[in-house]
Amino acid sequence: MSNRVKSIFGLILNEDGSEMLLIKRRDVQMWAFPGGGVEELETPEEATVRECKEETGFDVIILRKVATYLPSHPFIKLTTLYICKIIGGAIEIGDEVQDVKFFPINKPPKQMPPPFDEFIQDAISNVPPLTKKVTISTRLRIIKICILHPISTIRYLLSRVGFTVNS
Repeated sequence: MSNRVKSIFGLILNEDGSEMLLIKRRDVQMWAFPGGGVEELETPEEATVRECKEETGFDVIILRKVATYLPSHPFIKLTTLYICKIIGGAIEIGDEVQDVKFFPINKPPKQMPPPFDEFIQDAISNVPPLTKKVTISTRLRIIKICILHPISTIRYLLSRVGFTVNS
């Protein structure tokens, strides 16, 4: 397994840390942190700032690294999560994003990918940066989500093989 971080997420907080900015993805119709892949010759921090700008329209700075998550099954990539703060810009909705909205950090929307509950808990625990496997995304939970959300599941699987549905 490569030690190179494959993907990143930016948890963008409001000024007092009570709300988080989420994007509603077009392809899988779920709320998520802005994020994506780390390009060749790009640091995870640079990728986080770039992805936050591309997906929300906001310029951000990174306040701290929360964790690097090790793959625990094929659906999880080596991923790093950062807490970010808005320093400029305005909401812009692009091709990959359907909506951008703040939610209370202690009451996330129901339609979020499974590991995001764990990501939020790690972020608000305010401990030094962690390196760990994602534990909340068990195979059983993933199967349950696939059964309960078949359209999102199909859209997700199609996006993983390069066919993105952005409607």
